[in-house]
Amino acid sequence: MRIVILMEDTCGNPLCEYEHGLSVYVETERHKILVDTGASGKTLANADKLGIDLSGVDTVVLSHGHYDHSGGILGFRKRNRHAAIYMQRTALGDYYHGERYIGVDKRIAELPGVRLLDGDFRLDGELSVFTGITGRRFWPKGNLSLSMQEGGRLVPDGFRHEQCLVVQGDKNLLVSGCAHNGILNILDTYKEKYGGCPDVVVSGFHMVKKTDDADWETDTICRTAEELRKTGAVFYTGHCTGQKAMELMQPVLGGQMVQLHCGTDLLL
Repeated sequence: MRIVILMEDTCGNPLCEYEHGLSVYVETERHKILVDTGASGKTLANADKLGIDLSGVDTVVLSHGHYDHSGGILGFRKRNRHAAIYMQRTALGDYYHGERYIGVDKRIAELPGVRLLDGDFRLDGELSVFTGITGRRFWPKGNLSLSMQEGGRLVPDGFRHEQCLVVQGDKNLLVSGCAHNGILNILDTYKEKYGGCPDVVVSGFHMVKKTDDADWETDTICRTAEELRKTGAVFYTGHCTGQKAMELMQPVLGGQMVQLHCGTDLLL
């Protein structure tokens, strides 16, 4: 299995442009998959520079309804007319960070090949997506600034629009975008639906915080790291995890946590 990070907030390859966003290319024996498309067409340019032929992608999964994970999809569809695009129907809602709209471009719903899902879905024996993550164990406090429009007013976002990709094979892979529902809650749901724990997880942890608060979430982040260590999985993380969180988690997780950068190329 090959995993290439086409977009992430930090630079790991001087050939690549980088910006706030995430896009993960996954290649298996049976599929070429794109999980999220970053915030803009820079993701497509990075694919070219990294030698990834996006015309060969057969499956696209949009992890949730935020622009920084879907901004490259319109350009992708111009290059690739055949790949199926899977997203939760609720990802087409109106989502905000404070007063700023951060939802997806509504034109996505009109693209050919889009499959609007209403919950879990199995694509085949190798690929599936799941949602319905209701636990709130160590729920990321960064979510408190995020809202959605419902009934003509803004209410806290419950992240029903978030879905995770599972690739089952010799190694079981879980890919999430931001883990807005909390990485531990996602893993709890994975265990309920698939049994056990994935071998490899690629995900942001949404622990980033913009204000300089030395005590923010320190205990929760460290306790989360302890719980992740017990799973035995290897976690490749970046984007919205936050540098402070990674610095706190690294001593606990050691080699079980690897920081992602734009251009990271993994063979598992």
